[in-house]
Amino acid sequence: MALVPLNLLVSHDGKSKRQHVTCVHKCGNACSKPAPNKSDNEYFGDIAKAVSRRSILQAGGVAVLAVGAGSALAACSNNSQPAPTTASSSPAAAEPPPGMKFASVAPNSEDAVVVADGYEQGVVISWGDPVLPDAPKFDVTKQTGASQRGQFGFNNDFAGLLPIEGQDGRFLLVTNFEYATPQFMFPGYNADAPTRDQFDVEIAAMGMGVVEVERAPEGGLRPVMGRYNRRITGDTPFTLTGPAAGTDFVKTAADPTGRTVLGTIANCAGGVTPWGTVLSGEENFHSYFGAPEGSPPPGPVDADRQDRYGVALEPSELKWETFDPRFDLAQTPNEVNRFGYVVELNPWDPNSTPVKHSAMGRLKHEGANIYITDDGTVVAYTGDDERFDYMYKFVSTRKMQPGNDPAAMANNLAILDEGTLYVAKLSSDIPAGEIDGSGKLPAQGSFAGSGTWLPLLKSGPNGQAESLVDGITAQEVAVFTRMAADKAGATKMDRPEDFEANPKTGKVYVALTNNDERGAAGEAPADAPNPRNDNKSGQILEITDNHAGTDFTWELLLVCGDPAAADTYYGGFDKTKVSPISCPDNLAFDSHGNLWISTDGNALDSNDGLFAVALEGPNRGETKQFLTVPLGAETCGPVVTDDIVTVSVQHPGENDENSIDDPQSRWPEGGNGTARPSVVAVWKSGGQIGV
Repeated sequence: MALVPLNLLVSHDGKSKRQHVTCVHKCGNACSKPAPNKSDNEYFGDIAKAVSRRSILQAGGVAVLAVGAGSALAACSNNSQPAPTTASSSPAAAEPPPGMKFASVAPNSEDAVVVADGYEQGVVISWGDPVLPDAPKFDVTKQTGASQRGQFGFNNDFAGLLPIEGQDGRFLLVTNFEYATPQFMFPGYNADAPTRDQFDVEIAAMGMGVVEVERAPEGGLRPVMGRYNRRITGDTPFTLTGPAAGTDFVKTAADPTGRTVLGTIANCAGGVTPWGTVLSGEENFHSYFGAPEGSPPPGPVDADRQDRYGVALEPSELKWETFDPRFDLAQTPNEVNRFGYVVELNPWDPNSTPVKHSAMGRLKHEGANIYITDDGTVVAYTGDDERFDYMYKFVSTRKMQPGNDPAAMANNLAILDEGTLYVAKLSSDIPAGEIDGSGKLPAQGSFAGSGTWLPLLKSGPNGQAESLVDGITAQEVAVFTRMAADKAGATKMDRPEDFEANPKTGKVYVALTNNDERGAAGEAPADAPNPRNDNKSGQILEITDNHAGTDFTWELLLVCGDPAAADTYYGGFDKTKVSPISCPDNLAFDSHGNLWISTDGNALDSNDGLFAVALEGPNRGETKQFLTVPLGAETCGPVVTDDIVTVSVQHPGENDENSIDDPQSRWPEGGNGTARPSVVAVWKSGGQIGV
């Protein structure tokens, strides 16, 4: 194992390890372009001077209602919570809490999944493995669109593990497939002249998948050719619901009603709902659309809208527009407006039509996760994963009905179409002079403050809606949500990604991955929730929310990066006793209430990994690495149960200097095998995770 000494990391000068090739295909190379948010929202420091810090809200305890990376939660009490522990008041740490009693994995650069001592691992399923009965075995030299439609997709991200009632040890593994990287899919790929056959494979490799899995005798998981197995691709029909449906913004010649969209693409994180469905976020959809050189520009209004979403009237990297006119912005300008939504899939009905919920807004959704209040109100949290973009929540009007009878399911499947969409505005009474962009802790010992959820859109039955932003129609808010949030005055954040609510406390956590443009010329300066300029390693935000209301308080749990550097903060815990963590991405909770974090783009010269973090008591902020993923890979979609952990290993071996013909990685096959994105299970023979 190649260990990374901490003293090599103190300079904190490193950038995210994400490769250029990953940026090009995953996010349309957004990090090399100006951030789309050009709004002049009020500078946070000016707000801080005028706002008195509010007292910490009291939130109810919660009970877990579903298993998966996305917590589905219900409030059940009004027990008060202790005030946050700061660096100055932290008592002496005890032994690690239950769920975190394992030996930390050291930073490394192995081409393997490295797990904590005493734990075992195994691949569950990989790109190209058959999902449907008629699908062929994977052969990288013989991939076709037809075969890929029956196989596990490429670059799996989110994963949810849903128990099958009455079948102990059997689950539905529901995943999404974020993006295609053709030079790591097709031997001899020519980026200047992609083929129709390659396009057919790429569009079939995206979307979502449902696979039955069962516990294997050795303790891991193995796929089963079950009756629920299904593939959703980049051209599977979806129903568009909510205020955007049927409007002129989404109508096309192929769909003059504006209600049936083909496919879902660029799916990132997601969540499991308490009514048994799975949510997924359409994130960097913009990069799949292009136009021939010299195409006439749109009018100024449309140009502003396209710019706000990073859409460019130029040839795309994958050149899908040359194979299907719906991806040609010059021929079908409205098609791009049909992507960027939270999608919902009912994995228990293989014949169901998945849905895109426009009432939850159109943005670059990392995912969506659900919290249920004690009266059945559904609150869905979602982040817009781009530099200087925003945090949102949707509060339902309908109440959740328990059970899976037809009436309850009909009600619950409409919950995310009726309610109010909000965007977050944060404030703090920390003196502006104490936020200088260095990350130095303020005098009070932690970064903390309060906030307000600003209303944007109220949606009702059958797509009826009311705009809550002056001068913008309800339909415009649903389709061009970013612009409505700009006008409302939301707070610019450092790439808000996954949101999760703690099943023990109801507190909500947000992964803010990084933002190397924070404090740059012409960009927003550091503020209390985003306290570092040139932020390479990100932070974790903790929110105590009045879930169905509009007020909240917040505190930074972690300011990530090298523990030996002055600009990092681990919840007040002794930084000499933590695992270094950088670029948090996806979040999950174990049954003990510990937060688990997967990383993407580790800026500390080590492979990405999965970490557990203690949240309460003297160990608050203790961070321990449970596993690392192979060279070039990202850790995605963690699921943490008492007896098994799964992670999605995305883009192994993806490196600027390599390709499928000259690979950096051959994980998981080894030998002369092909690097393949996969789901991995980790377990402890005869024992529970972290106990």
